[in-house]
Amino acid sequence: MGLLSDLNGWQLVLVTLAFTHVTIAAVTIFLHRAQAHRALELGAIPSHVFRFWLWLTTGMITREWVAIHRKHHAKCETEEDPHSPQTRGIHTVLWLGAWLYRQEAMNQETMEKYGKGTPDDWLERHVYAKHRWLGIGIMLAIDIVLFGAAGLLIWLVQMIWIPFWAAGVINGLGHFWGYRNWNTTDASTNISPIGILIGGEELHNNHHAFASSARLSSRWYEFDIGWFYIRLLEMLGMAKVRKVAPRICIKPDKPVVDFDTVAAVLGNRLQVLSNFAQQVIKPVTKAELRHQSVLAESQVLQTVYQFQQRLHQLWERTTISQEARLEAVQEWISAAEKTGIAALEQFAQRLRGYSVAT
Repeated sequence: MGLLSDLNGWQLVLVTLAFTHVTIAAVTIFLHRAQAHRALELGAIPSHVFRFWLWLTTGMITREWVAIHRKHHAKCETEEDPHSPQTRGIHTVLWLGAWLYRQEAMNQETMEKYGKGTPDDWLERHVYAKHRWLGIGIMLAIDIVLFGAAGLLIWLVQMIWIPFWAAGVINGLGHFWGYRNWNTTDASTNISPIGILIGGEELHNNHHAFASSARLSSRWYEFDIGWFYIRLLEMLGMAKVRKVAPRICIKPDKPVVDFDTVAAVLGNRLQVLSNFAQQVIKPVTKAELRHQSVLAESQVLQTVYQFQQRLHQLWERTTISQEARLEAVQEWISAAEKTGIAALEQFAQRLRGYSVAT
């Protein structure tokens, strides 16, 4: 009999979900956003609580997890990516994600190249890294003492939770199925706009677009519970956000293209290009296909394509002066406003009002 063995079935389910949710929060806040991407600084207390809890519930070593994740970003969707479903197959990553993780963890080159800056104190060297299975054993003992025979089932769920949801679902479905806010060079997707079950990691395309952002949501209808927890920690003085994804504000009454416009446009490439695709290419293509039997015959689509290419070129002029950048943006907007293509003209007018949100 355990100390809490009189709990009914639904109460045990809620306890299990609470335990696994703490583990998910530890992964997304401590391992992912704080350690791997340095998007925030965590105080000593939450850092160690998360590290200790992960030792109990996963046995994962911080350096290994961080190194593998950083390599995933550096080599995304290539043969060197530790867990890309694009190269290894969705079923392999979804069901054998934990095995792929262990295989890459044995690659010392990966550890040395991508694992820098992670905890290397006495506890890490002599307890967490040296006795990873001890923590898991202690967690088993705690579960059995608290819940009796049901504790074994709770422990089993805890043990498979991260291997399935993190190593399988996020690394697998997060690069295979879902919707995309940003036209990133990889295949990342947002699995769901409501990021609760996996701590906000459901918003994976947003993360790949702005990897160093502590906030993973980017649309008004998206919810990132990990960001909610980070804000609570920040209010308690236990965390400090270092960086979030930039957000553009539009001033519709802005009369001229100025240096603020240039900073907003050139500093937010993915937003601008994604907005162009949604606000220009998509509606124009849809309208033209109603009237054109052959796509190549559409002069309107050719014009839109040319302006898209010219838009891309704005970011290629890295050596020119700020004045030349301003002139280039002014020229693009002015020319787009004279095309007679309604969607393109409206986009150019919005672009004129772009400003850096403060």
